[in-house]
Amino acid sequence: MRLIPQALALCLFLPGSAFAGDLALTVDGVQDTRGNVQGALYDSDSSFMNVAQAHAKFRVPSAQGQVQYVFHDLKPGKYALAVFHDANANGQLDKNSYGVPTEGYGFSNDAQGSGGPPKFGQAAFDYDGTNKSITVSLNY
Repeated sequence: MRLIPQALALCLFLPGSAFAGDLALTVDGVQDTRGNVQGALYDSDSSFMNVAQAHAKFRVPSAQGQVQYVFHDLKPGKYALAVFHDANANGQLDKNSYGVPTEGYGFSNDAQGSGGPPKFGQAAFDYDGTNKSITVSLNY
């Protein structure tokens, strides 16, 4: 019985960064209901844009206007998001013969690359472990 008050007291004095929270993502600008919206959350420059090394991935059915997804129990850190509207549901961001995306895509901070995707540092944001909301706008 004495352990319960001691454990509770310990929890009250742990630094806030020891906890994890929810990151609510809104993807804005979805053009139609075809396919799905999918993306990945990255936690380092070395893993950025390598889906196999993503910290977390998501896929939700498309809805015209916007879709939402929540990353639960996310630990504090620096993260970057890359999302796209997979209108034909083939699992990849389609591009034309010049390599320009033909489906909507976006990054956290609404980061834009020069001749390709932005760098991790351009899309990265700090997450302190408390519940937070972020919006990514799609580019077509």
